[in-house]
Amino acid sequence: MPVAAERETLTWDDFGGATRDLARSIIADGFAPDIVVAIARGGLLPAGAIAYGLGVKSCGALNVEFYTGIGTVLDAPALLPPDLDLGALPGKRVLLVDDVADSGRTLALAVKMLREAGADVRSVCIYTKPGSIAMPDYSWRETDLWIDFPWSFRGTVVQEDQGLPAGA
Repeated sequence: MPVAAERETLTWDDFGGATRDLARSIIADGFAPDIVVAIARGGLLPAGAIAYGLGVKSCGALNVEFYTGIGTVLDAPALLPPDLDLGALPGKRVLLVDDVADSGRTLALAVKMLREAGADVRSVCIYTKPGSIAMPDYSWRETDLWIDFPWSFRGTVVQEDQGLPAGA
């Protein structure tokens, strides 16, 4: 695990600016999504903020587990229930949102799944890691550091209240 000095910290103010910048980039590119889909959990807050910035009201989520802790992952990303209604996606323009394209494996799985469902998919992440196997269409910043997101770096309230280290 990286030490604190080797971390990228996203503040709530930075988050607000990043999601507005990303919404403007998407509009400037001419992509007008019908639906915004978050990769849960990390993509939920960015997806909501970007959907508001774009004026898109139709939102959904793909529940994907890959990280099991800081720096620990499953062998492959796994879908968790509840399932997104893929039957509603053929012919739709879908904006897929996540917080970070780290290894890129989760992003690649989700893009493939949505495209196989017949959607026109574009992806957006606040951060992209240089070694990612899948690059989002839109990204706010690139870093090779561990990222402290304002919604997750403190861990759960139980961890915080008991003085336990934060996990993913």
